Amino acid sequence: MGASEKPPLDGDGAPSAEGEAAARRMPDGASILDAAAAAILAAADAGLRGDASVAWGDPMANHHDTRDELLALFSIKDFTEEEKKRIQPDAYLRNIIGPDGPGRFNQGNKAIAKHTISKEQCLAGLKDIVIQTPEQREKCGAENMVPVWIKGKEAWFCIDVFEFPNKPCELPFVWTAPTHAKKVCELQGKRLCAQTEWNIACRGDPNGGDDQKYAYGDKVDIEICHTNLRHRTACNAHDAQTAFKTCTTDTEPSGSFPKCRSRFGVFDQHGNVAEVMMRREGDQVVTQLKGSAWFYNELVREPGEPVPETTTNKAGAYPDHCNFDPRWHVEKLEEAWHVNYHLGFRCCKSIP
Repeated sequence: MGASEKPPLDGDGAPSAEGEAAARRMPDGASILDAAAAAILAAADAGLRGDASVAWGDPMANHHDTRDELLALFSIKDFTEEEKKRIQPDAYLRNIIGPDGPGRFNQGNKAIAKHTISKEQCLAGLKDIVIQTPEQREKCGAENMVPVWIKGKEAWFCIDVFEFPNKPCELPFVWTAPTHAKKVCELQGKRLCAQTEWNIACRGDPNGGDDQKYAYGDKVDIEICHTNLRHRTACNAHDAQTAFKTCTTDTEPSGSFPKCRSRFGVFDQHGNVAEVMMRREGDQVVTQLKGSAWFYNELVREPGEPVPETTTNKAGAYPDHCNFDPRWHVEKLEEAWHVNYHLGFRCCKSIP
């Protein structure tokens, strides 16, 4: 089956057995979506063809509100029995991931969040986009990662295509303490990205062309990425508990804005959520928090140009270009506990 073909459906719009088998065969080529995503997309296509029993889905259904649902969004590498006894990865993950507050990784406070794009709509937007080729999968040794390099050099690292949990059309995690983000990447056989790596994946051209200022071009455009919203509530970020109760996490599924993609194939490096990474400072490794979130409309500023009149928070305006180098919440990486309703991360991996 070609990447743009759809699995057959049975009479009520659900994927037939033949369709499910066809969907399972899709990753054999240049993989666009996994079997489950292919089935969802096929059902959505049936809805577009007039089948009233198939809808585009509820955007809020993508916001998972149990620990098990959140844990099911990603996997970790295989450990030996001895390693499991020493590391206890399952217990660790169940302790740091859960929907019940700012002390754990989650997708924000569902009770006050607002998402407008369903998983089905997001998948439809990605249906003709190759997320990862078989060659990239072999090079990186993990799904949904792409190798990155600079002109004249071999690729030395891979980066997650999507913000964690690095799944197409799932909401990104927030409330992610850098120390825990580092550990979660390591449990997947990866590591937290370095700022320089993130920058190259954002600005670079795999064909050796000139760097771009933004992942999508050289001029800021807050319509291209999920950056054109403002806070809907009186967000009080005085402390984590208050922020969880009052600050809405109005993210959209990763990949919902197909043009918000670097030339290496990395999505959402502008908007959706800001990201944790690391930076060397002298003989220490410290946290580097950067990237805009969905409310960048309030903060937009082109480097070297006056702040636009439409920018409501002129005092806090900043340029969200690939090389922007802020100094927000700088902490030793092993002791970094800053969390927020708009802060997530993605992982990188060294190529041997």
